Amino acid sequence: MLDLFKLDGKVALVTGATHGLGMAMAVALAEAGANLVINGSSRGNMDKAIAEYASRGIDAKGYVFDVTDEAGVIANVAKIEAEVGPINILVNNAGIIKRVAMQDMEVSDYRQVIDVDLVGPFIMGKYVGRKMIERGEGKIINICSMMSELGRNDVCAYASAKGGLKMLTKNMATEWAKYGIQTNGIGPGYFATSQTAAIREDGHPFNDFIINRTPAARWGDPEDLGGTAVFLASKASDFVNGHVVYVDGGILATIGKPSNEK
Repeated sequence: MLDLFKLDGKVALVTGATHGLGMAMAVALAEAGANLVINGSSRGNMDKAIAEYASRGIDAKGYVFDVTDEAGVIANVAKIEAEVGPINILVNNAGIIKRVAMQDMEVSDYRQVIDVDLVGPFIMGKYVGRKMIERGEGKIINICSMMSELGRNDVCAYASAKGGLKMLTKNMATEWAKYGIQTNGIGPGYFATSQTAAIREDGHPFNDFIINRTPAARWGDPEDLGGTAVFLASKASDFVNGHVVYVDGGILATIGKPSNEK
């Protein structure tokens, strides 16, 4: 049974994996046996990331390109397949967020978030997916969000993109399952990363809100995503298609509770 979760010999490409949750999922895939390839948009960040992976005993291959640049994606997918091997697993993790009230948001900023968070996965999926179709197998994991199910102040562009990505995931599954490709999503909840450090301090209103709103009564640890990523990348999920697994400590399962309730 455990062999179903092994990724030995598989090539896994994780976009936006130079830090944060992308790096956590990439580490998990590598530890399950995958040959790891990461993407980033900055050479400086890429160099730091490769060094971090090496410190963990992982020989990651890094490619710097913009997931919204169609020509760049075409060239780099071909380069990865020539230099590393056929891409068996694609994790569309690269994304951005702009926290601006909808009435104040510039149309150009809205379009940029949609371009990176939704059009990027489409472009990556299209050109990696073509190769998977030729080979008759593949795993695509789109990193959605609880914002593909819920709204929140000041994230209209991000929520729009992630809601669209959820439906793109379902449509990829609908069109490509017959080719032996499984396409699913992961929807992270609120996680303890360097980006959330300031709002996770004891006594911070948002920290108190998340602890109270989450049935597990804690922020997620980035390593909490590893098992789900490995499952969706492995043979264990060969008949799972078109789903989003929300790794959120139970937030989406509950209406919440009053702040004074234990």
